[in-house]
Amino acid sequence: MEAVGQFGPGFKPPTQYQLREPLLKAEVERTKQLLKKHEEEWAKNGCSIMTDAWTDRKRRSILNMCVNCKEGTTFLESKESSDEAHTARLIFEYVDKCVELVGAQNVVQIVTDNATNNMDAAKLMKKKRPVIFWSSCATHTINLMLESIGKLQKFKKVIDQAKSFTIFIYAHHKTLSLTRSFTKKRDIIRPGVTRFASTFLTL
Repeated sequence: MEAVGQFGPGFKPPTQYQLREPLLKAEVERTKQLLKKHEEEWAKNGCSIMTDAWTDRKRRSILNMCVNCKEGTTFLESKESSDEAHTARLIFEYVDKCVELVGAQNVVQIVTDNATNNMDAAKLMKKKRPVIFWSSCATHTINLMLESIGKLQKFKKVIDQAKSFTIFIYAHHKTLSLTRSFTKKRDIIRPGVTRFASTFLTL
């Protein structure tokens, strides 16, 4: 809408036909051209397939697949699996399908979190494609480490006190305003890559 406003009066928007036919096709072609550099890099130096399972606002279970290389990360495809259990077999078959799409000769590794079903899927992949590595996500690994450290009694007490303190500060606008006047308007909570990283960064 901002772009339309900048254009000024007299702007004629594209018709429904133009949006769904020539303009859409042109955009698809432009995207394909952008991906060519990525595909060339896959063939030259290899790539990693990264998986991500999440739940949307409608409580649908989604499996995302992305491809990472020196040129950057591109979205490959996604699958709704609300009606299916995320078993090792399901994950293996879906990842293997994506390996075929990218080209098995181009894939160096698969990156997933450390969930048991993913580790079991890794064993199935190793049997079929022994030259492809299956790696655990470093962020997820560190998150689990910090979660376990936070459960140790001498750390848990400090973390619980910090949580109570931040809840009190952010629950009252006057205390928050007063705090910011002494912290040069910086927030106490420091967002991290993961939930438990945020806890330790805040401390």
